[in-house]
Amino acid sequence: MKKHNIYQVFTRLFGNTNSNNQAWGTIEQNGVGKFSDLSDLALEKIRQLGITYIWYTGIPHHALVGDYNEIGVDNDHPSVVKGRAGSPYAVKDYYSVNPDLADDPAKRNQEFSALIKRTHNAGMKVIIDIVPNHVARVYKGLNNPDGVRDFGADDNPHVEYQRDNNFYYIPGQRFELPDTLTHQPALGGEKHPDLTTPYHECPAKWTGNGSRLAKPNHDDWYETVKINYGVRPDGSKDFELLPTEYRHRSHHDHYQFWQGKSLPDSWYKFRDIALYWLKQGVDGFRFDMAEMVPVEFWSFLNSAIKHANPQSIVIAEVYQPALYRDYIQLGKMDYLYDKVDLYDTLKAIIRHQASTSDIGRIQHELRDIEHNMLHFLDNHDEQRLACEHFAGCGENGKPAMLVSTCLSTSPTMIYFGQEVGEVGAEMAGFGQPSRTSIFDYIGVPSHQRWMNHGRFDGALLSESEKTLRAFYSRLLNLALSSPALSGDYHDLYAENYQNFADMQHQLYAFARSDNQQAVIIATNFSREKGKTIELKIPHHLIKLWQLSAGHYELIDKLNHTSYPMQVNQHGATIPIYLAPLATHFLCLDELGQFR
Repeated sequence: MKKHNIYQVFTRLFGNTNSNNQAWGTIEQNGVGKFSDLSDLALEKIRQLGITYIWYTGIPHHALVGDYNEIGVDNDHPSVVKGRAGSPYAVKDYYSVNPDLADDPAKRNQEFSALIKRTHNAGMKVIIDIVPNHVARVYKGLNNPDGVRDFGADDNPHVEYQRDNNFYYIPGQRFELPDTLTHQPALGGEKHPDLTTPYHECPAKWTGNGSRLAKPNHDDWYETVKINYGVRPDGSKDFELLPTEYRHRSHHDHYQFWQGKSLPDSWYKFRDIALYWLKQGVDGFRFDMAEMVPVEFWSFLNSAIKHANPQSIVIAEVYQPALYRDYIQLGKMDYLYDKVDLYDTLKAIIRHQASTSDIGRIQHELRDIEHNMLHFLDNHDEQRLACEHFAGCGENGKPAMLVSTCLSTSPTMIYFGQEVGEVGAEMAGFGQPSRTSIFDYIGVPSHQRWMNHGRFDGALLSESEKTLRAFYSRLLNLALSSPALSGDYHDLYAENYQNFADMQHQLYAFARSDNQQAVIIATNFSREKGKTIELKIPHHLIKLWQLSAGHYELIDKLNHTSYPMQVNQHGATIPIYLAPLATHFLCLDELGQFR
């Protein structure tokens, strides 16, 4: 159970030094980051933050408003592109990468290959997105390997459903844009030559979120179309089911089960995409909206991925707790987003809408799959941790970050700019403030100050931003170097409930330990009020750690201080002042020396 830290980079934005930030701005007005901006120096600084994996978001070639005709890329119709830079989840060519990211768009795949190699040379591994639930409304591959056919190329569009069709169709009806686009027009109402001819699609296809309307609503994923995995319109499955006894069987057994089976065409298309990128050096995948795709397909795909590279990792969005174990055990996912419950609960605690007592409940309920639940407080889908609608500033998010990082053996993920308190306040166009836009060409101000025009030295950061980044660096590196965090969880909240008195909803404490080390985490979510307590460590833990009666010194490795711990026949106590927003990482190293 080795700890890992994942750094999500929205690749289009990472290296952009342009601070114009005009709403609906063009690539010329607002700038764009390139693969080359992720230089050896930049990658070394990211690794030093305590990162083991980089998730490069927005790599596959997706629909965007731009002209790349000179390299054979057809223009995308602006009415079915969200924003100007486009959603990274409306992929139009899985065997090519986004030409916006390349210094020479004709050599975009080669430039990404070079970035993979630079990342590996820096000591980190590479994750990219695959979006099996949907693709852009117009898909056209320009770099397909021999024998690979585009999605929809061999479909029968005259029927709603056929097992080997890649899409679902609405025969006899043409696609129509949502009415609301007349009030919130493409490109913010700009006149654009590609808008002079209406977008044409007939027959219409089901929309990516499953809408079966030829004229979807504005809130539907109207820029995408749903992939057919052999699930009939009535919900029944048109493929062999996975026996329930495979829940606890190996990737190898799952791989063998699917050999020789007759399966829907879309299954093979996405398997081939994943295997192609593994061969290019990618180390793992993040799967968008995995719960909208049947779990049997994930067994097929993930076992094929593991067969090709047993060390690869697969991460998925699943937001229904009742499905977690199915997608981990039957779908063979390594990690799922722990949004529901942990992220939502920590956000609510920060917003004074929930109690720290809920943290232990969540950890208990997920104890059998705790390692499989990826922890985060910021990503491209969510409001920025430091924005006014969440924590209000980066400093206020520190207690939640401490808990999120140390609560379990699972990986921790941060989103670029989180470590310097980025608030995502820009009115970008299609993207709205509090979330750094994934649809527009825009700058990321706090991150740009750290980047300092390619020096990556943080010289332009404020003192508070520098302090915040130093906190993240210490914490993330401690997560990698502290063996206790890969050990067992021990609740301390119940033991100290009375101790916490009038701050039982703001204070939290727990321990983790293995046979080498014990770590005690203590924190205060309150921004205004502190409390001095005698933190109690129960007798059964002292017995587990084989500590005899006496005085011990605990080193707070986050704050470079020490605290005494007095052990007696009843347990132990640690006198400590939990200041507002306190974050303590108390270590008792080399447990064996006390035995």
